[in-house]
Amino acid sequence: MLKCAAFCLFLPVFAGAQTTATLKSPDGALAITFQTTQNSQPSESGQLVYSVAFHGKPLIEASALRLDLESEKPLGAEVRIAAQSPSNHDETYRLVTGKASLVRDRYNALRMDLEENGENRRNLSIEARAYDDAIAFRYIVPEQRPLREFRLKKETTEFRIVNDATTYALVLPNYRTMYESEYIKLNASAFANKNGLSNRVLIGLPLLMNVPGVAWLAITEADLRDYSSMYLVNPSADWGGHRFESQLAPGDDPEVVVTGALPHHSAWRVLLVGDQPGRLIESNVITSLNPDSAIKDTSWIHAGLTSWDWWSGSIGSDGKSAYTTETMKYYVDFAAKSGFPYMLIDAGWSAPWDITKMNGKVDIPEVVRYAASKNVKVWIWLAYVDVDAQMNQAFPLYEKWGVAGLKIDFVERDDQRGIDFYYRAAQLAAEHHLMLDFHGATKPTGLERTYPNVLGYEAVLGMEQSKAGMRDNPDHRLTIPFTRMLAGPMDYTPGGFDNVTENNFVARSRRPMVMGTRAQQLAMYVVYQAPFQMVSDSPKSYEDQPAFQFIQHSPATWDETRVLSGSPGEDIVMVRRSGPEWFLGVMTNWTPRQLDIPLTFLGDGKYTAEIYADADDAAQYPKNVSIQKKVVDRAMHLQANLAPGGGYAVRFVPVK
Repeated sequence: MLKCAAFCLFLPVFAGAQTTATLKSPDGALAITFQTTQNSQPSESGQLVYSVAFHGKPLIEASALRLDLESEKPLGAEVRIAAQSPSNHDETYRLVTGKASLVRDRYNALRMDLEENGENRRNLSIEARAYDDAIAFRYIVPEQRPLREFRLKKETTEFRIVNDATTYALVLPNYRTMYESEYIKLNASAFANKNGLSNRVLIGLPLLMNVPGVAWLAITEADLRDYSSMYLVNPSADWGGHRFESQLAPGDDPEVVVTGALPHHSAWRVLLVGDQPGRLIESNVITSLNPDSAIKDTSWIHAGLTSWDWWSGSIGSDGKSAYTTETMKYYVDFAAKSGFPYMLIDAGWSAPWDITKMNGKVDIPEVVRYAASKNVKVWIWLAYVDVDAQMNQAFPLYEKWGVAGLKIDFVERDDQRGIDFYYRAAQLAAEHHLMLDFHGATKPTGLERTYPNVLGYEAVLGMEQSKAGMRDNPDHRLTIPFTRMLAGPMDYTPGGFDNVTENNFVARSRRPMVMGTRAQQLAMYVVYQAPFQMVSDSPKSYEDQPAFQFIQHSPATWDETRVLSGSPGEDIVMVRRSGPEWFLGVMTNWTPRQLDIPLTFLGDGKYTAEIYADADDAAQYPKNVSIQKKVVDRAMHLQANLAPGGGYAVRFVPVK
């Protein structure tokens, strides 16, 4: 009999044969139990299921784990536990960019080898990890005589929630989208088939939920190399059903979703768990579940803010819209003056269908040369379909031009072929010292640890929606930190300075308005994680605006992140540290709030607090910001008075 390892991480249960194994987190709060069942009862062999508990309370009930392989019966439906290997891990690794610079990777682990009964005796393994803030597991199909290759038709991973949780769900129309929609607040049972829905509702990840009396839970995934992205459906046939089941994005072959050599492992299925939703934001589990950096020399990779021509409509120095070399130089000048390391040239510079040639409107090498003289580096926009076809020719050319990074847009697929594109692009870009920002993309899954030249993902309904309608609003902005941002970097593109009330808002493509206060736009630079962070408005919008100083001082990567309070769709109070300085970001939905904020996160000594708050009349005049400085220490509190759609942003600088 195997003995319990450190922290009593592994508790096998025997009834003549191994039928149950429980893995606990280092702090003992989280536990995942695996067992084999027949007719829902424990059995020496049968269907493999798992369950999860938090602080001793059931969170996920017995849920099936099964793989349907081509021309084979389901693997996992009739198995026995043949061997179990417990272990533990505790080390610290460094991230080039992210919500923390040093990450403690501490977990207890279990590898469980399973074997079928009968003649073929196919094998399946499950690898599981228990962190203090998450459970993760994945399938491994080992090399074996009955199988020649891995040809997966369907992965059936169930998530049977213990009761009818309140979910925040990203409902998507199909598997070929840009993940750009609202997170809808509904009970899990609302997605069951008995509720008048003619088809199963497709839900993108992450899926956040509040399981009453138990925990906040989010379902997502990590390390997708050689796999396909997971979506969720509620297959319940009863009107009170509150369970979800995996659906992998189909590729060009409708019958087989994933192929590969053996051994083959799935992506990690990740359950982020906490007693408060902010604990999930703080987690670094997604990067911890990915391989370490494949890039040995990362000295050329830097987070930073960037000026950007597209959002305002390429407004030039004369106030007119013009997509020209001179306009791009104007944005370079703005970046240089503001202290930003980057300028992004958006769509329109390349010849149709050929990203190795320019269309004559913008001379990229000339802008790059000019920017270098100003100590600014240039990023350029590209379309996925062209990059997929021409990256081997284009990437060396861009390196020769001196381009710093690429914004690759309209990927719109995350089947196995789509996921393969992200890895191929990241690897080839790294070979040519190019950083990447994926737009029209799937959600992050931790690729940025393995290829830290990947600085950003969109996959969010961002501020660009203000150009077309009212979908980008304070209610939405207070949901995405607790949902989309759980997956990783989120290129929302903040910085709109034409701030208006809801009643005065007019959607327009050039010189767009944004709902909510200017102080809320400032707070986004703390709340929204984006190592390649946009400063979206036109240069003239920031001229002679004292509040712009907060953006200029904002880092784009962080050493430490803490969420002090907040709830989805309502409000958030977050602090991040960069070196000795701390930054506080506070945001509210359309509800005005008065918040008391203790400063216990500060270190010893005194700090100068540079405070940017909603002015007293910001509810009527959202552009108005109150700016003040005061000396504070960790024993003090700040009082934040937030207008509707308001914000509060503070930079804390140690007093020398």
